[in-house]
Amino acid sequence: MPASRTSNRGVLTTLPALAAVAALALAALAAGPAPAAGAGLPTGAGATGPAPREVLFVGNNWEGTADVLASTGNLAKVGRINMVPDKEERLREIYLNPVKLAYFLGVRATAGEGHDQFVDDMYTTPDGSAVVASRPSFADVVSIDVRTGRINWRFPVAGYRADHMAVSPDGTRVAVSASTANTVHVLDIADGRQVGSFATGDKPHENTFTRDGRFLWNSSIGDVTSALDAPWLDWTKGDRRITVADAQTLRPVRVIDMRARLDAFGRSDLSDAVRPMSFAPDESKLYFQVSFFNGFVEYDVAADRITRIKTLPENPATSTDRTTWVNDSRHHGMSMSPDGAKLCIAGTMDDYVTVVDRATLQQGPLVPAAKPYWATVDGDGSGCVISESGADQVTAIDFATGTKRVSVPVGDHPQRVRIGHVPADWTGPAAR
Repeated sequence: MPASRTSNRGVLTTLPALAAVAALALAALAAGPAPAAGAGLPTGAGATGPAPREVLFVGNNWEGTADVLASTGNLAKVGRINMVPDKEERLREIYLNPVKLAYFLGVRATAGEGHDQFVDDMYTTPDGSAVVASRPSFADVVSIDVRTGRINWRFPVAGYRADHMAVSPDGTRVAVSASTANTVHVLDIADGRQVGSFATGDKPHENTFTRDGRFLWNSSIGDVTSALDAPWLDWTKGDRRITVADAQTLRPVRVIDMRARLDAFGRSDLSDAVRPMSFAPDESKLYFQVSFFNGFVEYDVAADRITRIKTLPENPATSTDRTTWVNDSRHHGMSMSPDGAKLCIAGTMDDYVTVVDRATLQQGPLVPAAKPYWATVDGDGSGCVISESGADQVTAIDFATGTKRVSVPVGDHPQRVRIGHVPADWTGPAAR
């Protein structure tokens, strides 16, 4: 069982907390100005040499690092990157701005379960020279040179928190949810320039580009930090919807409210907050998890209706008090095998992962896992890799058998796991 099962509800600011932070601020200021964080450094695009190596990036959210692992086999460690090399500079800005400080402490008290959130999502540039990451507590997106560990560019998002990202199929653009501003920014991955943005529902979360790169799907999940978690109070969570935007113009072309679709299917008891999602290979079906539910939903894209819902087993040891479930998640994390035959499901609050046959919806073995938070297909497509945030490790699950292959230790509170690239000879940033 994961060590933390306490509620993530909390008062945004308290006098003792502000006093402690003020003391830290004075100490930081006394230390003098922090050095510039590598602004203007090249990303390495166009460099010649061996083809970049495919790897797995694991974002250790509370620690502010990313472990880089082999993308297949034993997931051997390749290197590690500090994702907050400008930490002192960012903290100084926050301490001196009362509004930023209030939100910073709010993220810590709620979504961060008492911890700062330093790295949420990440993708690499096509040449593997840089990793681009969203940093919730710093409300920004940064590009970090993997060889030097220095920041190439930084983009502060609208509002006060950055969340999930997505990279375009051609690797040139990255989309990021600005969760307190109800906005998705789309950035040029090479220089951090904003290409455009579009409005969403309340608290935008997951972003997914279609395979051809024509559309960008965003799901807004509403307020997941309030204690109004009883089913009959679900309406208090805000405006939750899927916004489909044209990926070139960034104009919304379709809005999908799953409330009506769930009601039509006879499941008015389920939340309409769409969490992690996976498209079928032909994108005719969308599979997604929703808040508070141990299972997932199948949605027919063309018919615009829910076709099947799969309920997965409950762990008897899981508390029935919904306010103790992290950010309204019961199950959070899913991926699909490249052939579309299997779904890998992270049973977050139920402490297991399972592989489900997509045709029959029959689940395989329930593999014990400590608060699994994400699921990603591995490099050769034969398995999925989950982050066990309650055990500080990642675990590979075989799609064919549904059984565990290997577990590898990583940093504090791993969340997002993404396939990426680094230079062929890379073993970590050079010492400075």
